Amino acid sequence: FIFFLMLTKFETKSNRVKGLSFHKKRPWILASLHSGVIQLWDYRMGTLVDRFEEHEGPVRGVHFHDSQPLFVSGGDDYKIKLWNYKLHRCLFSLLGHLDYVRTVQFHHESPWIVSASDDQTIRIWNWQSRTCISVLTGHNHYVMCASFHPRDDLLVSASLDQTLRVWDISPLRKKSPSSDDMPFGSPDAVVKYVLEGHDRGVNWASFHPALPLIVSAADDRQLKLWRMNGL
Repeated sequence: FIFFLMLTKFETKSNRVKGLSFHKKRPWILASLHSGVIQLWDYRMGTLVDRFEEHEGPVRGVHFHDSQPLFVSGGDDYKIKLWNYKLHRCLFSLLGHLDYVRTVQFHHESPWIVSASDDQTIRIWNWQSRTCISVLTGHNHYVMCASFHPRDDLLVSASLDQTLRVWDISPLRKKSPSSDDMPFGSPDAVVKYVLEGHDRGVNWASFHPALPLIVSAADDRQLKLWRMNGL
């Protein structure tokens, strides 16, 4: 049988933790808090390693880069911030969203960040050129999360409009990596599937790491497992 053991409990002065991210190699967890603080914890030692404070308001999303000393955060100040934890500072902010930023995530290979927002859009950013390379529209309520597929040129998003969307982002690779803008008529991400079945807003969706499956969680108190045909 399988059992789970709580190893350590971390307590903070903030009454809500909005986002979490494991470091790929070090025994670290990032926690983004409603108080506006981002905390870096060592889960083996149970100690607070560092704290980062530049967001104006709650920080909802946070994510470590796989190989570089970077993490990204998104908050209620509509800002996405890229941080270098070795330098203990924010390198720059990405501006463009018009409402709360719910989740942020690095791409596993390309220099991209995906963000989901209450402005009903998903944005993909090139963090090396510090530019937005795509704005994905189609949801008609808050977009609660968006995440890249672990291998393929796909993206999944979940919204309070009760749907999930799977996007084909392969056209973005045709854009010039040095381009600082999105020229009119340039290739963009397209909707591959619209998944309907939840009776309330969808709060979370994630790809399986190896199989053609998506899991979703919604306000209808249901978890749904979706199979993507043709993958």
